Amino acid sequence: MKPDEIENLSFQIIEREIGAHNLRNEQWIIVRRMIHTSADFGYKDMVRFHPDAIKSGLDAIRSGKNIITDTNMARVGIRKREIEQFGGRVRCYMNDPQVHSNAKATGVTRAKIAVDMAVEDMQGGIYVIGNAPTALLRLIELVKAQKARPALIIGLPVGFVNAAESKAALMELDYPYISNVGRKGGSNVAASVVNALSIMASGDA
Repeated sequence: MKPDEIENLSFQIIEREIGAHNLRNEQWIIVRRMIHTSADFGYKDMVRFHPDAIKSGLDAIRSGKNIITDTNMARVGIRKREIEQFGGRVRCYMNDPQVHSNAKATGVTRAKIAVDMAVEDMQGGIYVIGNAPTALLRLIELVKAQKARPALIIGLPVGFVNAAESKAALMELDYPYISNVGRKGGSNVAASVVNALSIMASGDA
């Protein structure tokens, strides 16, 4: 089977097995791709959307704003064609030499330092977090202080230490986010959310 055929068949299986849900069409397009990426039907009940999240994400992509990720795994997993056709770029600061040196000098995680370095690049764009709760907590601090203004925060860090707590803190903000309840998440799942948005933005969904 060709890749497109495999993907289409996967979506058919998901549609057949998902059962009832209360997700609106655009929300379902995103959650379906998250399930496709993870084979985890639990996302149907775990994902949370701020009311302005999808519109903010689509506007950011169509305006050619940057997509910033907390890991290179997420960066690699994001489809570039749709983003770049609108003039946007996908960037990750984790391997920047300045991030390494600042983290070593201060004892702070690279993920947290990377958020600070990306403040200008993220303005009006999308910040994607699939791994590091420290990055999400720092971004929340900067948003509260009105020092960082991404159009959308995709907050899906995975793990046992502060992953669920950082997402709960994000969902307390009156700020556009796509996140989920609990410990699950990951760079691949976070990238899938961007991919769903970029496909919608280009009119292919």
